[in-house]
Amino acid sequence: MMLEKFLQFLKSKYYWASLLTIGIALESGALFYQYVLEYYPCVLCIHVRVIVVGIIIISVLGILFSESKKLVLLFHSLLTILFAVLLERSYQLLGVERGFVSGECSMNSGLPSWFAVDQWFPWIFKIWEPCGYTPVLLFGVTMAEALSVLSVILFLTSIISTVNSLKKR
Repeated sequence: MMLEKFLQFLKSKYYWASLLTIGIALESGALFYQYVLEYYPCVLCIHVRVIVVGIIIISVLGILFSESKKLVLLFHSLLTILFAVLLERSYQLLGVERGFVSGECSMNSGLPSWFAVDQWFPWIFKIWEPCGYTPVLLFGVTMAEALSVLSVILFLTSIISTVNSLKKR
């Protein structure tokens, strides 16, 4: 019964609204930490922000076109890809913070020249410092740790949502 309700939720506009809320909360939190608490973003943080904007856009489209089975399947599939990339970026961020991933984090976004969001919207996507650590949120949990856990949950939920959207309503 509980599983049925969860699967129904994944097919509703409330699911898309939940993802939209999560995306806006993540972006707002990042900007709060940047501009109020003065924790400046690194290249991995900027990659996460770009992914989250993609999640926000797809969530809005999911709300608007929730009655189209084909589009919903497309949106779920795109979200699964975005959440997989978010999980990978979160792992890299956590790895750099903890020291189990080595590598240089440059001050170059690594984004293609045709997608120069760091130049178009520098107040959101400009890289301010090299990677190394993320701020502590609550109870000693760092931003990288929290993002890693959230990424796993979102990725798994997205896989379930994609498979669930293949079923008949």
